This record gives sequence, C-alpha cells and structure tokens, in this order.
Amino acid sequence: MANFSSGFLLRPGTDLKVDLDIERFPGYSGRRRKAALTLTFLWGSTIALHLLSWGSWMVMGLMVVLTTHALRLLLARPLSPPAPLPSRADRDSSRETAAPQDSETWPYVSLLVAAKNEQAVIHRLVTNLCSIDYPSSRYDVWVIDDNSTDGTADCLQDLQERYPQLRVVRRSPGATGGKSGALNQLWPDIQGEIIGVFDADAQVPEDMLRRVVPMFDPETVGAVQMQKTIINQAKNLLTRGQQAEMALDTYLQQQRISLGGIGELRGNGQFVRRAALAQCGGWNEETITDDLDLTLRLHFTGWSIQFLLNPAVTEEGVEQTVALWHQRNRWAEGGYQRYLDYWRWIGPSRMGPAKTLDMAAFWMIQYGLPSVALPDFVMALWRHRLPLFLPVSGLALTLSMVGMFCGLRRSRSQPPWVYSLQTLWGNLYMLHWLLVIASMTLRVAIRPKQLRWVKTTHLGEKQEA
Repeated sequence: MANFSSGFLLRPGTDLKVDLDIERFPGYSGRRRKAALTLTFLWGSTIALHLLSWGSWMVMGLMVVLTTHALRLLLARPLSPPAPLPSRADRDSSRETAAPQDSETWPYVSLLVAAKNEQAVIHRLVTNLCSIDYPSSRYDVWVIDDNSTDGTADCLQDLQERYPQLRVVRRSPGATGGKSGALNQLWPDIQGEIIGVFDADAQVPEDMLRRVVPMFDPETVGAVQMQKTIINQAKNLLTRGQQAEMALDTYLQQQRISLGGIGELRGNGQFVRRAALAQCGGWNEETITDDLDLTLRLHFTGWSIQFLLNPAVTEEGVEQTVALWHQRNRWAEGGYQRYLDYWRWIGPSRMGPAKTLDMAAFWMIQYGLPSVALPDFVMALWRHRLPLFLPVSGLALTLSMVGMFCGLRRSRSQPPWVYSLQTLWGNLYMLHWLLVIASMTLRVAIRPKQLRWVKTTHLGEKQEA
C-alpha cells in the first residue's frame, strides 16, 4: 500500500517536466489550411502509389510496420493495478487496534461536474459522488451550473442542504468556453490535489476513489482514466454497439499503455494530477474535445496516463441515429484537431520513440485509412485492380475483432458465444466511423469552422442488463 504524505502529489524536481505556454502557442490558427494540405497530400499520395510501378511495395512496407506493431500490441500483458486503499469497514476496525489507518493523510480529491440543463440526471450523480467510500474530510464535490434553464439549479440547492461536501457555482450569463471554460473557471481555486471530472449522466461505484487514488503513487502518472460502460446498453442495437465500442477502447487503452504508448483521457471518469494540469495550462477552450487535447499536452510535458479497468463509470449511450452522428462527428473532429494543432510537437524528441510510433500507427488506422478510402477505391476501379490499402484495411478489421472480443471478455463475465455475437455486431456498428472520418476530414478542409458543441440530451435511464 502506498505511504501517502503531504508531498504525495508534488514532484520533488520539476526539471524533467516542461511547462506549456498555451496562451502563446500559435498552433490553433489555420486549421482549415492544414486540413486541406493534409487531405491533398493523402489523396495525391494514394493516386501516385496507384500509378507508380513500385507503389504496392510501399504499401506492403507500411503493412509490415503496422503488423509488427499490432502483434506487439496483442501480445502485451496489461499492467496490474495497485492495491486499493482500505474500505470504510477496514478503517473502522483499525481504530480498535494499536496501529489505526491514518486516512487523514490521504490525498485530497475534488470532483468536478459541468452541468447545463441536467435536471433528469444531476440528483442521481450528486448522490453517488457524495456517498463514496472515502473520508468525507478528504474530498469535495463541485457542480458548475452553466446557466441551466430547467430545474437543475433548484435541484442543486436542495442537494446542498443535504450534503456538506457539495459546492455549487453558477456561471455568469454570457460565459464562454463551454465545458473547458467552466472547468477553468473553477479548478485554480479548489483544494484538490487530484481533480476528477464527470459528465452529468455518470454513475460511479462506492469504491471508486479507493482504487483510483493509488494509481497516482508513481510520480510520473499525471492522469488516470476509468473504464467507461453504457448503462442503457440493452435499449437497442445502437447502444449495444456503443458498449462493444467501449470494450474495444478498454482493450486498446490497456495494451497501448503496457507498451509505453499513448494512454488517453475520455472526459467522463477522468482524474488529473493538479500539478500536471497546471503545467498544461488547464483545459483548452479552443477545442471541442477537451479530454483528447489534454491527453496530448500531458504527454508533451512528460506525464503518463494510466487506465483503471475496475471499477467502471457508466454513462448513457445515444439512442437515436441523428444524435449519434452529431456526437461521433464532434469526437472525430476534436481528435483530428489535435493533430493539426500540435503536429510540430508529435515526435520522438518530445514524446519518445514508443509513444511516437504508437500515435503514428493509430493515426494511420483511425484517420489516414478512412481518408484515403475514396481515391483508393476510384483508382482501383479505373485500373481494374484491388484497392492498394486493402491489406491495411484487413489488418484494422482483425485488430478490431480481436480487441473487441478480448475487451468484452475482460469487462463482463459471459459465455464465449455471447462475446462472439457482440463482437460481430460491434464491428458492423463500427463501420459508421469510416463515413464519419471520411466526411469530417473533407468538411474541415473546405468549410470555415467555428467551435460548436452539440449537447447530448440525458434521459436518466435506469440500469439495464
């Protein structure tokens, strides 16, 4: 068990870390121009590879590199989590012994929720967060009411009278920055050495903090992401697909981290070391996916991100096709923005060779492959041949199938045939990402873009099997 002290979250030497001066960083401008150049390069290279006699050998070389990385990924052994802190029952029983557990030295944690018109779910979440098995003197809960127009404010006022660790802040009218702006308004003034962030539709287990906090014991860990699961996964085919997608993400996160690759934040259920957040300049208000942006900046400053398999934080899956399309486009565009913004810094000199290789491989599969699908298909028809990138597509599908099956097996205990059926449907469902990515990369290269965040409506679903 970790021996916590007052210096638990403070690096004794900061010379190995690099502060980011985000306000002076010029990378947020010219996204459309950079997107257009990127797409022109990808399409032009694809056409050239079809026309050159040795083009297929170039693709096979890429295939060898990606296959080698994929095999290393599949064979990696995920890291074991540290032992959890003592439960409430253990702490109570230890008071009767000669060596009681000194829980008052545990790191102070602040849990943050940015809420806008969340009347349907905010009561449930606050009740969860204020009932966690962690000393009440060592954590607090902050809800930022972002000018809600429903009954969210009244609900929070009632909850404040019930839970002394709950703090409510209401943003002023006209406040900007969305979720990032709300979090930036609050985090510099709160007490937490560890800062947790949750969406309003989250549900959390009682032992969450007892398992998350020990993950920060190594001084190199800047953030921890909890596994996410879909609470209404049995609602329809879309929500079942989203649960399979979460299982794939769980598997890839664990495997990538075990190889020294990129661990990523997912917004809901993310915990950040306060010192690391300060070095990154807080949350970026110039992006539509603050979690993915913060992921890169943490790695740039030398911090690692760990992943916690159990317990999981649950959230509502999107139940309608149109809402899913808006949400996935926002995720895709925000993830793509970070490559356009930080391309100068994505390299071994700042991130190290393992993280650079990992990030390059997943960019090729996640963004590069869908972006070249159209010119590759058109050139294949014109020249009466198979698409050049068909082997890479096969590798991506294989990795998705294996990863999704293993992720489902890790997160739930069911017969293998159930995992197999879920994997088949999950990969059919995942095909929508091809259209999302291909259309998004074309859109951001052509149309002027203003930051726009489409809120996902939360219904307050009950747990379903």
